[in-house]
Amino acid sequence: MTRIILPVVVASLSLATWAAAHSGVKNPEVLKRMEAMKATQDNTKVLGAMAKGERAFDAATARAAASEIARLAAETPALFKAEETDATSEALPAIWDRFDDFTEKSRALEKAARAMSAGLETKADLREGLGHIGAACKACHESYRK
Repeated sequence: MTRIILPVVVASLSLATWAAAHSGVKNPEVLKRMEAMKATQDNTKVLGAMAKGERAFDAATARAAASEIARLAAETPALFKAEETDATSEALPAIWDRFDDFTEKSRALEKAARAMSAGLETKADLREGLGHIGAACKACHESYRK
């Protein structure tokens, strides 16, 4: 499973569209959400680079990145509570139509990242944890992101 999910996660989170999307944001609440998603992406890139061998494996750094992903995931529902929009936003209206499900998916990411942070010792742990994080990200993005 990790062999399939890891490349998908790294590729989807490495898209340059995030940087371009931030440049024209007019709504400050949407910008806060986008910045939180970008921070999640940046931390996931750290984990992905270690998993792919592009960066030396460091369990402490990986645990810190996973912990930050968990923190950001815990804050995500509050960032989306108000139905704020912006032309640059990739958030779908379905978020507010099914906010309980959106929140549940955010909690799943938080849980996966906390588990990874708490139990990560080896590169194998990193790969397994990243697979769970990737699956949680994908589940939310499939339903709630353009």
